[in-house]
Amino acid sequence: MSAQKRLVAAALTLLETTGEQGFSTRAACDLAGVKAPTLYHYFGNADGLLSAALEEAFRQFLARKQALIVSDHPAVALMEGWDDYVAFAAERPRLYGAMIARVLQGACLPAAVEARAHLVHRLEAIAALGRLRLPPHDAADLVWGSAHAAAMLFAASARAPSAAVIAALRDGTRRAVLIEQEGDPL
Repeated sequence: MSAQKRLVAAALTLLETTGEQGFSTRAACDLAGVKAPTLYHYFGNADGLLSAALEEAFRQFLARKQALIVSDHPAVALMEGWDDYVAFAAERPRLYGAMIARVLQGACLPAAVEARAHLVHRLEAIAALGRLRLPPHDAADLVWGSAHAAAMLFAASARAPSAAVIAALRDGTRRAVLIEQEGDPL
């Protein structure tokens, strides 16, 4: 593995174990087995390395979404995606917190943009079936907002949220976004 890839992997490891507040270039270099000039050569500074690591985290998140075996039923597939989003945050809470912090700071991360486009595309398919209560972009805001709220309960708390709270967020989103029909497997 190249020094550049080792640095990104080290930064991801640090973000997962200590969060962004525990990140340091010295720790990243030590973990990657390189000296500071190598980090500066590839990334310019600590923020450059953090940006590269968070872009990789979003690529991993997107690859996970794309590999998810989803139902042929578009509404079920939407909710499976919601579940997967929340599961990612539950499994990697510190990394998720750092990812979202970067997005909320206005960073443009191509994989994050692609993940949003994936969600909108899925909602457009549901709208084409006449099953969406809101315009696709509004529905995407609501789906992302509720999944993010559920995910932040894992990322920002010392204890996992109750299953009832997560289920309430999920069910409320489903009812607000989807026009359900009798026999839906939701």
